Amino acid sequence: MAHVKAGGTTKNMHDSPGQRLGVKLYGGQKVKTGQVIVRQVGMTKRPGEGTMVSRNFTIHATRDGVVAYTKRRVRLFSGRSVSRTEVSVH
Repeated sequence: MAHVKAGGTTKNMHDSPGQRLGVKLYGGQKVKTGQVIVRQVGMTKRPGEGTMVSRNFTIHATRDGVVAYTKRRVRLFSGRSVSRTEVSVH
């Protein structure tokens, strides 16, 4: 009588979809109020004038305008100063 013996268990077999993170609108592009500019994990990019950060660190526009990216020095908790990108709407 033909039969198949019991198979072993597997680990790491679940595959989740991507989170679609990243920059959604680049510098010089027009933006409307409430639109998503950047989806990110953590504060890799900082909010500037005309933008706000939601609970999951997504940067939204608070007014209509044009997106601009600039470099800014930020002091970390350890006291070290590092360069971060600031997102603003003008």
